[in-house]
Amino acid sequence: MTSLDSALEVDAERLTDADGTLLRVDGPDKVTGRAVYAAEHHFADQAYAVPVTSTIAKGMIMAIDVADAEVVAGVLTIISADHAPVLPEGDDGELRLFQSHEVAYRGQIVAAVVATSLEAAVEAAGLVRIRYDEAPADVLLRTDHPRLYAPEHVNPDFATDTTVGDVEAQLAQADVVVDATYTTPGEHNNPMEPHATIAVWDAGRLTLYDSVQGSQRARRAVAAALGIDPDDVRVVYQFVGGGFGSKGSSRPQAIVAALAAREVDRPVVCVVSRAQMFTMTGYRTPTIQRVQLGATADGRLTATAHDVWEQTSTIAEFAEQTAVATRHMYAAPGRRTTHRLVALDVPTPAWMRAPGECPGMFALESAMDELATACAIDPVELRIINEPDLDPETGTPFGDRRLVQCLRDGARRFSWAERRGRGPQRDGAWLSGVGVASSVYPARAQTSAARATAYPDGRWLVEIDAADIGTGSRTALLGYAAECLAVSADRVELRIADSALPAAMIAGGSMGAASWTWAIGKACAELQQRLDRSDGSIPALGIAVEVSTKDEVAALPDVSRFSFGAQFVEVRVNTDTGETRVPHMLGVFSAGRILNPVMARSQLIGGMTMGLSMALMEEAILDVELGYVVNHDLAQYHIATHADVPSIEVHVLDGGRSDLGRAGAQGVGEVGIVGAAAAVANAVHHATGIRVRDLPIRLDRLLPC
Repeated sequence: MTSLDSALEVDAERLTDADGTLLRVDGPDKVTGRAVYAAEHHFADQAYAVPVTSTIAKGMIMAIDVADAEVVAGVLTIISADHAPVLPEGDDGELRLFQSHEVAYRGQIVAAVVATSLEAAVEAAGLVRIRYDEAPADVLLRTDHPRLYAPEHVNPDFATDTTVGDVEAQLAQADVVVDATYTTPGEHNNPMEPHATIAVWDAGRLTLYDSVQGSQRARRAVAAALGIDPDDVRVVYQFVGGGFGSKGSSRPQAIVAALAAREVDRPVVCVVSRAQMFTMTGYRTPTIQRVQLGATADGRLTATAHDVWEQTSTIAEFAEQTAVATRHMYAAPGRRTTHRLVALDVPTPAWMRAPGECPGMFALESAMDELATACAIDPVELRIINEPDLDPETGTPFGDRRLVQCLRDGARRFSWAERRGRGPQRDGAWLSGVGVASSVYPARAQTSAARATAYPDGRWLVEIDAADIGTGSRTALLGYAAECLAVSADRVELRIADSALPAAMIAGGSMGAASWTWAIGKACAELQQRLDRSDGSIPALGIAVEVSTKDEVAALPDVSRFSFGAQFVEVRVNTDTGETRVPHMLGVFSAGRILNPVMARSQLIGGMTMGLSMALMEEAILDVELGYVVNHDLAQYHIATHADVPSIEVHVLDGGRSDLGRAGAQGVGEVGIVGAAAAVANAVHHATGIRVRDLPIRLDRLLPC
């Protein structure tokens, strides 16, 4: 049986830099291979489940022939709609496996082979023969689709549409109007660790060793899908190799593992292949976005309209909040945002880093650049003169809106005025230019609980069901706990990533740092107060205090809280080939108090790199006849790597502090990606005069330039 102990020994001296900042406490375990990820737990009698996926995009399963598969040595069972337990009705059709012979999209799980070895399961899965009655599939998003509708709300619970003022009249009366349509393709989360689950049943209780971004949402989803009590589900996720939103909840492989383990009465592991991650683990919906900006001749906005079309599946609804950021960004008396959705014969989209803000700000910030050109105003100054005094959407004050400072500081560091002023440059076949865009992401916190324990030998234990998906939160939380207790980090034991611990917010929505530190800070403070009230004696089992931040979160004042940033980019475009290179990116951000500068810098660099990847490379190529993504591997679905960005510079404004708890922290996991793609596209326009409104910025879209 594998250990569930989540504590790591910390050598405080060896794992601090020259400034005393705590470095990655889990680094040695990761680089030496001691870190155990979800699929690497091992049980003596474990079995392996391999999903069989549909080869049509829409239709009915007429027959499932498992005769050849069943005779493969080691096969224990084959689960399908012909042979599966009945599951309860639910909202998430992606998790309600094997309950129907209907096929909703190509790549949907339609069967699963369970065997004593992975090799046997793979071989047998290839021998399962399925006969279909195929129907015409509808997989293409378009603005004139007859089944478009307005969802009740967009993720997570924002209003679908908003209108303030007479937008059409304001646009008609504007001195300058930008009216453009922008598109972003489907984009896929590709963390290094694929989705994986080991399921273990014991006396009716289920333990999942899962690759997720938090256990509470996962255990509720699995319990609902299986029709059991959430208290009978435990989720352990000590090491997670990335998620980018796709692991925000359990995915179908967890249900496959759980059903298989219950049927064969032994632990079962199910790992999603890289190709399957393009179908069953979520993705960013493609978007079509029309942005209309009306302004006076001196660049002051009089109207903004942001209308969005996007897709969901026929078995579950996910409506991305693509236009929501536009509601809060710039001052204008007339404002409209709308979202329209169509259910297609495709997999269900889901969260991907900065859902909504990332694609939405590409459109808005590109349109702002177009407006700056039309008004002959510097793009930095255009944004500054449209800075609102209050949140345009709510009328409430901003908690810490320092976008102007980010723009000013970034322009100074980037030598923006000089480089922009001299115009595009030519070096042989290469044209160079610079671009800018704003970044924004909500700053929020959710109720979380934590427990702190003092022991008589001077040790401290802090426990919270927080997640570290590779972001460094384990390190940042340990450092903060030590700060709260006024001791060195090597005297504190931190336990995280287990649903048996006090429940906490998932690692998502950039809410982890604020939510977790709030609970940890409160637990440590109340423990210190309890110790101060005692006679100083501590029993052998220690003195523990467990707290929740429910009341504090509910009592937050009505303030608009966001992290902000400014992205500056230099590009080079080859006039012979259309190749685009980005030799330098610079970002300046305001994101509350930074708990650990090393970890925060890593997150912001990662976000900016992912934004560059979005701008130049990432594109799911859809075969509309067969209904699936053709480039479903990392050989053909291109993502940016080290060689694509020679220089990324990150700066964070000093003095930031949030009211989200004692630490004053906000998340930095997502604000770094927002605006980066627009900054690249704006720089390409500056260099070439070509305005690319359809991502990615491919070679063919720049020729001739």
